[in-house]
Amino acid sequence: MSTVRISRRAQAVAPFYAMEFGKHAAALEAEGHHVVRLNLGEPDFGAPPAVREAMREVMDGRPMAYTAALGLPALRQAIARFYADQHDVEVDPARVVVTAGASAALVLATAALVDPGDRVLIADPSYPCNRQIVESFGARVGLVPTTAATRFQLDTASVRAHWTDDTRGLMIATPSNPTGTSVPADELAALCELAGERGAWRIVDEIYLNLGDHDGRGRPPRSALSYDPDAVVINSFSKYFGMTGWRLGWCVVPEVLVPAMERLAQNYFLCASTPAQHAALSCFTAESLAVCEARRVEFGERRALVLDGLERVGLPVPVPPDGAFYVYFDVSGTGLTSWEFCERALREAHVALTPGRDFGVGTADSHVRLSYAASAGDLREGIARLGKFLDTLR
Repeated sequence: MSTVRISRRAQAVAPFYAMEFGKHAAALEAEGHHVVRLNLGEPDFGAPPAVREAMREVMDGRPMAYTAALGLPALRQAIARFYADQHDVEVDPARVVVTAGASAALVLATAALVDPGDRVLIADPSYPCNRQIVESFGARVGLVPTTAATRFQLDTASVRAHWTDDTRGLMIATPSNPTGTSVPADELAALCELAGERGAWRIVDEIYLNLGDHDGRGRPPRSALSYDPDAVVINSFSKYFGMTGWRLGWCVVPEVLVPAMERLAQNYFLCASTPAQHAALSCFTAESLAVCEARRVEFGERRALVLDGLERVGLPVPVPPDGAFYVYFDVSGTGLTSWEFCERALREAHVALTPGRDFGVGTADSHVRLSYAASAGDLREGIARLGKFLDTLR
């Protein structure tokens, strides 16, 4: 018998069910079945061509030494310019921290801000890893119930109602995973102001920000930094730039937090991938940005396809998304829980989805997440299969 003792922290971490259903899908594929994978938020486009070419060039045998813990200076400057050009907000490159994916940015920010026993408010539903990371550092998560009326997002009324004396922080995701919905601009500003007035930190997950709908004048959504320069904003090269496997992200932090982030990065990760950082410089050329914008428009077309298809087969979407590439639909009318629905959809229709259990409590049994990061052909096929599956339930 093994004498290895597993930590309480590791035992407390719940599985990420989107990945678990991915494993089951892979097993079916190994048996020869064609599975339509709509469970993971992984754009099918890949990195822009110029970025792929830059990676080939940098991997020419030259030494790939560590970069500075906070990232390549040129990349930090390019990210700062991106905020100025895309979101009309000035960011000092010294406040930009390049990380090994947005997950590493969340780990570093949480390590810098959270003490054991702190209470952190997070929306229910929300991305499960955010909660797991916060709890790993000893914080207690206060899940704030949301409804379709609040776009499944936090609002000031619910935050005030759930605030306690030991609340130390607020974690917001806009646009959100799993719902694809954004916090309205005035509400986001009010949430940041409320937390700031109470001496609490604000982490705003904006990894889908540039996949949000543009306004009537063609402008992209504003960053939380426009309202709150002291917010910690998390972003990633994975979604808008399609670089999921490259494991590269960033965060923008208040100046006072930079030394702590640097020390933590030195000790936790040393630095993000050197070749990925060099290649990522090509993300910010006019050519690559045009490619990414065209892809954002295509995601909008895919969303329309999915919303129309789900309505046609009788799966209601309480709040249509306005960003990211997720649709959160209600299966309560099928007579199945979301877990049963996803299990049977995979087993009987060979469509991989993600049950609401991944994302919280309130919608755990009633809602399912579909990712439209897949091709339009796969989306049509997946919805057609779901329609036939639903016919067997009626």
